[in-house]
Amino acid sequence: MMDRILEIIERNRSFLITSHERLDGDALGTELALYAWLCQQGKMADIYNQDATPENYQFLPGSEVILNELPAVGRYDAAFIVDCSDLSRVGRGYEKIADIGTLVNIDHHISNTRFCEVSFVDPRASSAGELLYRLITRKGNPVSRDIATNLYAALLTDTGGFHYGSTGRETLIAAGNLVGWGANPQEISEKIYENNPLAKIRLLARALETLAFDLDGRVGFMVVWRSVLQAVGAIPDYTEGFVDLPRSISGVEVSALFSEQEDGGFKVSFRSKGKVDVERVARAFDGGGHRNASACRIRGDFETVKRRVLDVIQDGF
Repeated sequence: MMDRILEIIERNRSFLITSHERLDGDALGTELALYAWLCQQGKMADIYNQDATPENYQFLPGSEVILNELPAVGRYDAAFIVDCSDLSRVGRGYEKIADIGTLVNIDHHISNTRFCEVSFVDPRASSAGELLYRLITRKGNPVSRDIATNLYAALLTDTGGFHYGSTGRETLIAAGNLVGWGANPQEISEKIYENNPLAKIRLLARALETLAFDLDGRVGFMVVWRSVLQAVGAIPDYTEGFVDLPRSISGVEVSALFSEQEDGGFKVSFRSKGKVDVERVARAFDGGGHRNASACRIRGDFETVKRRVLDVIQDGF
């Protein structure tokens, strides 16, 4: 599959790059590294994302070129959809993107639907960034500092700072090589994790007030209400990382974050330790992700949604 993707790049001139809604470090780092790599080869490329780039990722090289309005798709020979298990996860404009002649999917979610013919999918990989690293090193192009920085950010964030179970030998070798090519671990880590707006910390304080446990302390969860978001001047992006906190508590095997949505339902993010499969939980509600990290959306009032989720989690213990 890698050779086929390299052939597509060689054969075509113009490319669209996109990823999922609610952008994270893997989505952005992979997009920006791919953009820089294509430009390095003399190709024309655009990055389109439905959502704006979160503040803590705006330092990534090239982030200023990202478009939030989809250009006319007739200008593109091919499109790369990265870190997406399904094309609809791109959000606004995905139907138009489907009309581009050649679609290439680079992803590591176990729930990936193989929605296009050219799908480079490996659920064992730590991140989409790790898969792009394999492509770039297979091609043998020089790796610029910008590419290295973006790929390192992708690996760092989707492995939770290299401590999730998806962190394998190849992940660490890749990270080491990226540092050798100019990525600065301290600078990248500080800008992503130690550059929080005050409103995010205030939101976290309010979310921690909702911390509760169920199933004999094996499940910990928090709730973020829309009214609280507004009260502290926060935006939904500021909840990134909140779901990891209950999991850090001794005895908790599954953590969940319930984020109230505009339609009255909830986005539910899951994290787990060890062998607990939360991708199965998310899949029960038409979501997906990874064995130890997943998410879904569920309509209904909080108590009903919470009970439905806990019932599915309990069945997996």
